[in-house]
Amino acid sequence: MSEPATASLQRLLAIMARLRDPQRGCEWDLAQNFATIVPYTIEEAYEVADAIARDDTAALKDELGDLLLQVVFHARMAEEAGLFDFADVAEAISTKMEARHPHIFGSAPDRGQSREDRWESLKAEERSAKGSTSAMDGVALALPALLRAEKLQKRAARQGFDWGDTEGPRAKVIEEIAELAEAGTEMERAEEAGDLLFAAVNLVRAYGVAPEEALRAANTKFERRFRGMEALAEARSQVFAALPLDQQERLWVAIKASEK
Repeated sequence: MSEPATASLQRLLAIMARLRDPQRGCEWDLAQNFATIVPYTIEEAYEVADAIARDDTAALKDELGDLLLQVVFHARMAEEAGLFDFADVAEAISTKMEARHPHIFGSAPDRGQSREDRWESLKAEERSAKGSTSAMDGVALALPALLRAEKLQKRAARQGFDWGDTEGPRAKVIEEIAELAEAGTEMERAEEAGDLLFAAVNLVRAYGVAPEEALRAANTKFERRFRGMEALAEARSQVFAALPLDQQERLWVAIKASEK
């Protein structure tokens, strides 16, 4: 690490130590703990992703700083509790990265595996060394539900529990649609809705598409088209919300056609 980078990191660590100082620190920072900071950590990770999606490198620099602050914050609280400090965090990830790239940092031969296969194999070995007893171990509960569904399904697939084509998951989606329609209580509808969404993830995955990325793109497309409908209605001196559904639908068709 260059001297400027080292100095900047030391400055950030010192700032966090001051903010958490029992006598001279910030009241808000002192009141936080691991659990209360988690929502901010997750939010900052999403804001990094948003800056990248917008191709805004200036924002990316700022958002990466915000995310780094979260790591420093957690590490500081751990240090105060006598658990570990920032240096331990950096050392742990360095050791892990070297272990997961034995063909780069060690003498292991490159067997020509895909990056994902090699990575998952090494992660499985790490989980086993920590006492893991199930292929499902280690899939974080805090992941977005769509992404967690995909990861659970991939773990199951590596154990052979997966369809070999798209027909099986397609039939499952149709089955779950019917079961949702037949659900008689609110609890049953909620359960069947979850089963339908889980089955949809499996179908999309069978086509080789990342569900989280696909839905993110669909969200962006829907938002863009909806804003387009609102703008088109305004250009026609109409109030979009006051229009009947058939007229709103005609605006939707017009916006879709204009995109082509």
